[in-house]
Amino acid sequence: MFKNIRTLSPFSLVLLFTAFTMSISQSTMTTAYPILMKQFGVNAADVQWVTSGFMVAMTLVMPLSPWLLDNLHLKKLLNLIVGVFLLGTAIAMVTPNFTGVIIGRLLEGIGVGALFPTYQAVILENTAEKDRGLSMGVVGLVMGSALAVGPVISGIILQWGSWRLLFGFFFIVLLALTVVMQGEIKNTHELKPGEFDFLSAFLLIGFAGILYTVSILPSQGLNWILIAILLVSIVFLAAFVRRQLRKDQPFLDLTVFTHRGYLPAMLLTGMSYSGLITATVLMPLYYQKAYGLAPIWSGFLMIPAAIFLSWLNPRAGKLLNQIGLRPLVLIGSTMMVAGYGILALAGTKTLLLALLAAMLLEGGNAFIMMPAITAANNALPKHLFSHGTAVITTMRQVIGALSILVASVLIGFFNESMGYGQALGMTAAWFILIPLSGYWLASRIRVDKK
Repeated sequence: MFKNIRTLSPFSLVLLFTAFTMSISQSTMTTAYPILMKQFGVNAADVQWVTSGFMVAMTLVMPLSPWLLDNLHLKKLLNLIVGVFLLGTAIAMVTPNFTGVIIGRLLEGIGVGALFPTYQAVILENTAEKDRGLSMGVVGLVMGSALAVGPVISGIILQWGSWRLLFGFFFIVLLALTVVMQGEIKNTHELKPGEFDFLSAFLLIGFAGILYTVSILPSQGLNWILIAILLVSIVFLAAFVRRQLRKDQPFLDLTVFTHRGYLPAMLLTGMSYSGLITATVLMPLYYQKAYGLAPIWSGFLMIPAAIFLSWLNPRAGKLLNQIGLRPLVLIGSTMMVAGYGILALAGTKTLLLALLAAMLLEGGNAFIMMPAITAANNALPKHLFSHGTAVITTMRQVIGALSILVASVLIGFFNESMGYGQALGMTAAWFILIPLSGYWLASRIRVDKK
């Protein structure tokens, strides 16, 4: 692990460790739901917005990242991003009411949404094409480690401290990291100043509306208000796309889709993320509902799969240059199909089989997501890297949210006629269709070298 990390420049390491710290906060709050419900007297639907609001804010800002990169020096931009995140963390930490927690999480989501596509684009820009597979593999390693560390940190802190201490931990660590690393931040991205398009920014509400509808649908059910919000959001989104195609300097340069090889690679990242996000939803439910384990233990049991994912990521990055993307996708898809198959057929029979299934689901992701991101950007000229990563990260969040919605609907439907364990197994059986699409996408991979 450390040997692979040492291959990155000090500046890339700064970006990775900052992203690592902020990424942990993305998945830690679910363990605090019962505590927040009791503290503020809110119901389950309301407390879910601690995570859903974060996700909506994050996705809303992602399409703006190319403009931010082109108009602000990197050092100023990164400090601004971290500053917004720290402000949100501070508000959530000291607030006397639940509204303050939501506002804090929205600001944290804005920071993470601006950082994720930015740091990936900058790392790709500063890495030779032959080394990009390994570099993005290390990115996957760090992100996989965050996936493993997040539930453990939140479980430990909440076991002996308050939920405010959870926010305090991230505030102190990120502030210290930012102060220490200031000297390593370099302005490596070439600026291309342009006017801020307020109308395009407004039309991005369409993304927020779609994610809001998807997030709230499982708890409220379909009604005319949600249908209206969804239809208006789709209209806004269509207007946003049309405006981007007509502008000389769009927020998102959608000509990335005209480059052969980009679209299938982008879809592969969405497919891979869908499998990963549903695994992180299904597995804790398996551990808690099928085996009766406490939430803290279900968090610890996610560690082997996340470690396996982290271990495989840099190795898959190396293999990308040696054998190409298509064989990696076939390997990863096969592992994910096997993982869902085990959950569907035997996941509730023994804990070891459930652990094996989780490792296959997350391990398969290592062979698809970061290699596909690398391949998608290799299909683009360098000046489009920021736009390519922004499109990928935005669509990945939307696909992830839709996957959680589908999983929630399927679990609820099957749970009405069978036990919870069987309902989870049937849901896993349906989700085999996701990695099966990887075989079809693999046959469509055509990447032009730049």
